Amino acid sequence: MTARIRVLRGAPDELFDSIRAVRDDGDVPLVGDDRWPAAQWTAVRDLTADAVVPDGAAWAALTSGTSGTPRVVLRTAASWDRSFAAVSGLLHAEGAAEQILLPAPPASSLTLFSLAHALGGGPRPVFPGAPGADEATLFHGTPHALRALLDAAAAPQLRTALVGGSHFDARLRADAESRGIRVLAYYGAAELSFVALDAGQGLRAFPGVETEVRDGELWVRSPYAALGYLGEPGPLRTDGAWSTVGDLATVDDDGVLTVRGRADAAILTASATVVPDEVEAGLRTLPGVADAVVFGLPTPRVGALVAAMVEPADGAPPPTAGRLRSLAATRFAPAHRPRVWFAGRLPRTASGKPARAEVLRQVGTGEVSRLV
Repeated sequence: MTARIRVLRGAPDELFDSIRAVRDDGDVPLVGDDRWPAAQWTAVRDLTADAVVPDGAAWAALTSGTSGTPRVVLRTAASWDRSFAAVSGLLHAEGAAEQILLPAPPASSLTLFSLAHALGGGPRPVFPGAPGADEATLFHGTPHALRALLDAAAAPQLRTALVGGSHFDARLRADAESRGIRVLAYYGAAELSFVALDAGQGLRAFPGVETEVRDGELWVRSPYAALGYLGEPGPLRTDGAWSTVGDLATVDDDGVLTVRGRADAAILTASATVVPDEVEAGLRTLPGVADAVVFGLPTPRVGALVAAMVEPADGAPPPTAGRLRSLAATRFAPAHRPRVWFAGRLPRTASGKPARAEVLRQVGTGEVSRLV
């Protein structure tokens, strides 16, 4: 019997049993988000209703990165199962005897991975606000979620945090470690799963993974890669056993990997090429800036102006363009300095990553004001 994709929705603590039942039936679970508008539910159900599921597919995860339309990524059971032992070892997890706190909704691929791990004997999942959440010893989520957890002084028994999904800065690591929390930050993608791990000495290949930088682009040979997409193609490309999602990267003489973001997000301004991730990392070091999204504003003759929307840190005074320009001048070469500034609370994806596409929409419609 051919497997079907079954779209699930409901409270996070109820979905675990629903996912188990779908997997036991030999079908493929695809978890939606109750916050979606009706049109998005309709689109996902239309896409999956009569879908031809490739042989071996066991999991379907939604991904939109920080921009673009959500895509359905299909993967085998083995593509996640093969990493369970490594993840348990890194977490020092004692199987189902421990609880892992999952702040991102189950529609997020990082949360779905931890639910799959729990079905395979890994730590028991618990969600914020659920009974026993404050007794969790492990955490898997984004930097934004870890910051919120630390600020709220929640989960006092937390001892290890597995953090992925977006940039992880040194200040957050230092804060977590000062509270006795061991931090494992990783780079990965819904299509590739775990790629590289940083336990405090920089990103290095995750156990079982080989990495290679070709013409500035990161390629991966991994047993954890997905099968591909359902419906429209996405950024995943393959070359034999190697795969890439188009992220730019460098590797130093000690083997430390630096991921610079997607090549297709680069801003062409005058004669320079600016990678947003690099500028965003610098902006996060500025006093009073909690987070930032950098993008290009199309402009005649120069191609695009580098622009930034910054999220002020709690308690910081309202930023002005003049102060931000002065601070940026101490961090960036002239071509990389944002010329246009916006400020406000950054919109985020379901998992907590800054939602780049929504920032661009808000700027385009005038929903956020330009700083002067």
